[in-house]
Amino acid sequence: MSIAISSIEELLGKDAEVLLTHVCKTIPKEKLHVPSPTYVDDVWYHSDRNIRVLHNLQRMFDSGRLAGTGYLSILPVDQGIEHSAGASFAKNPAYFDPENIIKLAIEGGCNAVASTFGVLGAMARKYAHKIPFLVKINHNELLTFPNKFDQIMFGTIQKAYDMGAAAVGATIYFGSEESSRQIVEVAEAFDYAHELGMATVLWCYTRNNAFKVNGVDYHSSADLTGQANHLGVTIGADIVKQKLPENNGGYLALNTGNSSYGKLDQRIYDELTSDSLIDLTRYQVANGYMGRAGLINSGGASGKDDFADAVKTAVINKRAGGMGLISGRKAFQRPMNEGVKLLNHIQDVYLSEEITLA
Repeated sequence: MSIAISSIEELLGKDAEVLLTHVCKTIPKEKLHVPSPTYVDDVWYHSDRNIRVLHNLQRMFDSGRLAGTGYLSILPVDQGIEHSAGASFAKNPAYFDPENIIKLAIEGGCNAVASTFGVLGAMARKYAHKIPFLVKINHNELLTFPNKFDQIMFGTIQKAYDMGAAAVGATIYFGSEESSRQIVEVAEAFDYAHELGMATVLWCYTRNNAFKVNGVDYHSSADLTGQANHLGVTIGADIVKQKLPENNGGYLALNTGNSSYGKLDQRIYDELTSDSLIDLTRYQVANGYMGRAGLINSGGASGKDDFADAVKTAVINKRAGGMGLISGRKAFQRPMNEGVKLLNHIQDVYLSEEITLA
């Protein structure tokens, strides 16, 4: 049973009226390709994706509590590599066991479970036919000393195909010194994944210490993350994962004084975006070919108000024209029944007919 709109409003608190009544006056909703029950037919049917890719995209859209809506709720658990296993699972050691990760995704009504070659491979014969597998093919590991930040391949596309994966995922640190190599590696990997019939999801993250200017961190600025999304769909991502924008003006900040970086147009800030988080997120959607490649926002780290934060992120994503949420730490760093409840709260936002496109 879905929670009522009144419960969603209660979780949103003082932000409820602003988030639920906002009307976007930047990029009109009529320009977007928005999630729907016929999304694959309406959007990807016209592309160069082969029949097997269309099948696996449709399989994800037809799974879990959001089946048939065009929206996605994905459980990602690759933090054992990205953030180290001890730091990630100490709150709930049950998730050292790969089966519990997959059980959480199934019990939580997710469309897919995203994890490592090791986690999904350990349980592939038992579960690959029960929930779509999204295999994360590259990672940044934190055992090298000193720590470095570079996404490297942990397996092959063939291996993901052999374990029955519906999709593969990868991360690129756009803006980093290593990004050129990562772009080439991931583009080649995604091309082979499509050839074998798997869908592709790209974590389009920005990373460069220069993106912090005068004490302001622009790694999650709408303009920089929007361009990261645009690069991601250019190399073949069917779906892009992005952090919710926290600010805007990264390009402006990086072009102050004697510095020069990238290209910009003032209309990005005057016409295509505003201070609204919904409008900033819509700019991310627009950079994914106006929604032809879906935007899923990340749920972020676990904190003291996880349920409220998760619902707020889902409302912003949905009203902006996004495709859903991919939320991990908020769900698995707590008892399983609470993790299921949190995932269901996220899904209830996308199931609610009262929460519409801004």
